Amino acid sequence: MRRLERIVLGMLLAAAAAAASAAEVRLGELLGETDTAGFLRAETPRPFRFPDDHGPHPRYRSEWWYLTASLESASGEAFGVQFTLFRQALRPAPVFESPWDASQVYLAHLAITDVAGGRHLEAERLARAHPRLAGVEAAPFRAHLDGWELAADRPDLQALTLSGTAERFAVRLRLNPVKPVVLQGNDGLSPKGPGQASYYYSIPRLAVTGEVRVDGRSRAVTGRAWLDREWSTSVLGEQQSGWDWFALQLDDGADVMMFRLRNDTGLRDPYDQGLWVDPDGLGHPLRVPDFRLEPLRYWQDPDGVRWPVAWKASVMTPQGPRRFQIHAALDDQRMDTLIRYWEGMVRVVDDDGRRIGTGYMELTGYD
Repeated sequence: MRRLERIVLGMLLAAAAAAASAAEVRLGELLGETDTAGFLRAETPRPFRFPDDHGPHPRYRSEWWYLTASLESASGEAFGVQFTLFRQALRPAPVFESPWDASQVYLAHLAITDVAGGRHLEAERLARAHPRLAGVEAAPFRAHLDGWELAADRPDLQALTLSGTAERFAVRLRLNPVKPVVLQGNDGLSPKGPGQASYYYSIPRLAVTGEVRVDGRSRAVTGRAWLDREWSTSVLGEQQSGWDWFALQLDDGADVMMFRLRNDTGLRDPYDQGLWVDPDGLGHPLRVPDFRLEPLRYWQDPDGVRWPVAWKASVMTPQGPRRFQIHAALDDQRMDTLIRYWEGMVRVVDDDGRRIGTGYMELTGYD
């Protein structure tokens, strides 16, 4: 029986790999350009219901649970941690009600940036949905894939634990929200273009304690994290190649998310957006006139792709204009995974080069 089970699991994983390999071709094939018939779409604002919305929305084609953390050891060593669990529906509804229906594919990325060691390590796991393989439950919250897990003891996402082990690194972190959930875009509806949108909310700041291990050496760490939730059926249009996304946590207690969409015209996309979150947790939407992002420096990877790893930013906040720069903690934080993208820890500095915050940057579609 165990041998039969292993054969079945192997067949399912092989099929999942074949389905996901299209992501190597173009990001838009996952996020907007393939057949969407029968799936629900993000079209109008909706009421969010927690804890239910922490769980999966299988009638929408794509979904992700995304956590990043900026951490420091007692001796001042800096580390970044990323965990992302992607869900991709292969059909709008299950063929039959069974854990083995396998109409949902889960893909997980776990990565660590060791700044002092000058290295960025990533790992990837893939499986069809099944209670013993991969999936997400809302209450109590649990998002897992093959031993990697983000889970909470309580429905309000208090007492979260992230645990995962890869070949060269491992993380075990405890996280508690410092700020409440904030809705992105228009009351949680985040438009990306005509007929393109997602449902999107964030917990912009969580307090973190725990341990990281790199190449057999463990360090106790503390810091702060950002949690994103997003689901949709169509996000990118045919004219859009990718995005530059930032989640920044400033030392004065404010947080900001900004992204710019890159389109074929080379002009500013009218659907660029962001959110400024005051220290007390109140969110203020940012529209195109409210912020600007300009690349300052590029890093060229071994394949010849140029990634913008330093930026100049200006934001109009409720308290007035803010200007700062964003610099990659390491230039090479490229994710060499099925979907190739740049995802890594950044430092936020003022015009005099003094640190005023930390965060994460995501760059997609450059290759």
